[in-house]
Amino acid sequence: MSGEPGRFPRPEGGAGFATRYNRWRYNLYAPVYDRVVAAFFAPRRRRAIALLAPRPDERILLLGAGTGLDLDYLLGCRRLTAIDVSDGMLARLHRRAARLGLEVEASVMDGQRLAFPDACFDAVILHLILAVIPDPVACLREVERVLKPGGRVVVFDKFLADHQRPVWWRAAANQLTRIIATDINRQLGVIVSPTTLHIEHDESAGMGGFFRIVLLRK
Repeated sequence: MSGEPGRFPRPEGGAGFATRYNRWRYNLYAPVYDRVVAAFFAPRRRRAIALLAPRPDERILLLGAGTGLDLDYLLGCRRLTAIDVSDGMLARLHRRAARLGLEVEASVMDGQRLAFPDACFDAVILHLILAVIPDPVACLREVERVLKPGGRVVVFDKFLADHQRPVWWRAAANQLTRIIATDINRQLGVIVSPTTLHIEHDESAGMGGFFRIVLLRK
C-alpha cells in the first residue's frame, strides 16, 4: 500500500471551505467512526458490493473510502485504489488493509477533483459520500470521467425521493445534520441527471427507503 499512516500523498492546490471542514471533522471522527457505524451499515455494504460484483482483475476506486470498512468485502480484488479527504481516516484504512493482506493505493484527494486520467477504472464504490461531499454533481461527473465505457458505480446512501419535497421538520433538521454529518435532503435523480450514467438497479436499504443501494452504469 502506498504511503505510511498519516503520510499519504495530498492533492495539489487549495480546497474550498466545505472540503476543509469535512477534512477537519472526519479527522476528528476517525478514532470512533468504526464503533459508531460499522455494525449498522455492514449488511448494506456487503449487499452493495455483491451487486457491483467486482472481478479480481478489475481496477476499483473507493471514493470517500473512510477507514476502509468496505475492504472486508473486496478480499479477492487485486487492484484497489482508495481516496478520502481525511488522512486520519486513511491511516485506519492502511492498518485494516494490512490486517486483511490487501494491497491498496491510498491518497488524500478531493472527490470533486480526481487526479486520475480519463477512463481508467472499471468500477467505483460510493458509500455514504454523495450526501456528505459539498458538490455531489461534481463528484459524480468526475466518477463518470474516470470510468471506462460500460463501467459500474455502486451507491449506498440516504436520499429524499425524487418526487418529494422535504417536510418542514426534515428541512429544519437538515440544518443540524449538515453540520454534524450529512445532508438528508439530497435527491439521487438530481445528482445523476447531469451525467450520462444510468440507473440499472435501485433498492431500499432500510428506514423505509431513506437509505438506498443503487447500481449505475456508464
